[in-house]
Amino acid sequence: MRKFITVLLLFTSISLVFWSCHKKETAAAALAQDIKNEKQDRSKIAFDSTLVAVFFAKHPKVLKYESEVKAIYRKHGFHFLWYDADGLNEVSEMLYSKMNAIETEGVKTTIPYKAELDAIFQEKEMTPNPQSELLISALYFFYANKVYQGLDATQTSELGWYLPRKKQSYVNYLDSILHNPSLMHQNEKEVVGQYYRLKSVLQQYRKIEQQGAWEPIAFEGETKALEPGDSAVTVAKIRERLFLLGMLKSDSKSVIYDDTLAEGILKYKRTIDAKSNKTITPKVLAALSVPIADRIKSIMVNMERCRWLPGDLTEAKEFVVINIPAYRLTYFKDGKPALISKVVVGKAMNQTVIFSGMMQYVVFSPYWNVPKSIIQKELMPEIAKNKNYLSQHNMEWNDGNIRQKPGPKNSLGLVKFLFPNSNNIYLHDTPAKSLFNEQSRAFSHGCIRVEKPVELANLILKDDKNWTPEKIDVAMHKGEESWYTLKQKIPVYIGYFTAWVDAEGTVHFYDDIYQRDERLASLIFEQ
Repeated sequence: MRKFITVLLLFTSISLVFWSCHKKETAAAALAQDIKNEKQDRSKIAFDSTLVAVFFAKHPKVLKYESEVKAIYRKHGFHFLWYDADGLNEVSEMLYSKMNAIETEGVKTTIPYKAELDAIFQEKEMTPNPQSELLISALYFFYANKVYQGLDATQTSELGWYLPRKKQSYVNYLDSILHNPSLMHQNEKEVVGQYYRLKSVLQQYRKIEQQGAWEPIAFEGETKALEPGDSAVTVAKIRERLFLLGMLKSDSKSVIYDDTLAEGILKYKRTIDAKSNKTITPKVLAALSVPIADRIKSIMVNMERCRWLPGDLTEAKEFVVINIPAYRLTYFKDGKPALISKVVVGKAMNQTVIFSGMMQYVVFSPYWNVPKSIIQKELMPEIAKNKNYLSQHNMEWNDGNIRQKPGPKNSLGLVKFLFPNSNNIYLHDTPAKSLFNEQSRAFSHGCIRVEKPVELANLILKDDKNWTPEKIDVAMHKGEESWYTLKQKIPVYIGYFTAWVDAEGTVHFYDDIYQRDERLASLIFEQ
């Protein structure tokens, strides 16, 4: 009997242990399911809307984004956006990563409340925190403003930039990336493609800067130029510099100006718009000696200009682009350059305006209606000295104004291209062809003289059945003004870029002829 009781007690104890363990496992499973359900619902949890005002009262450095932050949360019913079942979500981590690498975007700035942001992500917050949530949102708009949008339209207008600005709602864009996080890495549509080419070059130049091997290069003694075959220590320094810039595949250290170096010199000269010959001139040495920090600043300034342009700017079937510092016109058709032409632009006192228009007319054998400012400042003094001045220059009075008659000596040449605008700027031919041989070509009163006007007219009218090259030639030399309205208007963009990366990935630097870079740098670089 005693044995039976002992066995019974032992069996009961074992049963109680198993029952207790099973109960604990069931409770743990239920708790895990509750936690899982809670996590899954985190994005559906709403926080008190009054906390937004509390947040911005404590974070005045991001106050300018308050209206956008409120807009995104009104749209989502004040639900958490940056948390999911595992705490901070994928998009928040991606944003944090991009925030830490903001300098790679050509932005020189101080991220507000960086220590607080670091703490949020280093501690890997699991529980939604309204203050952390709002800080991430405010800094999203900070990032979008700095990297995608740039200076606002009022500031760019004050800088004389009248090209169209992009129209983008970064509230809606956040919705897009929350729905599809991969868009955070596919933001090419936010800025034009040139931005990303400059960004790549920026990384290259920063690596060069880190190496610290960048000193001015000068000629030795009385030397004023170097030719192939010459020998000098300067040659070895130039070779090293071109190797650093990727213009040479290797650095032989040779002091002899050989064919390999000559090839690199020709390539480099194209990037600074120097004469295409093998002579190493003072201009070449001056360009090679520009401090690397200045080149980096130039790249960053031009990345900022790219932020102002709509990503779809170049999607038209055909369009014309003029880059003022490059003195160059490019006519694009079906996405490819169909014509590249040198141009003459406005001098410093008569700067060509940065804006866009729609080319609507081609005018053959044009009159030149002399602007009143030129009549008063230049023609009237000449007329006072010489009563035959107008007839000698093929000019005449016309309703109180002066115009120059059509002909080969007309200041507008044989053809002009009109895109009506309040600045009275247009493209035109010129009889002064020699000016296109100059390296610096800022000579006009603001309008743009084209080296290849005949080629441009033929390309523009190529698909128009009303015209043939022969008819165009006759119209140009007829001596009677005639206007033709284009069947399709053509966008014309006049821009200002002192650093530009070509399709091969080579960066070109141009003189800041209107002294605009430093002023822009002072606005975008925080001291």
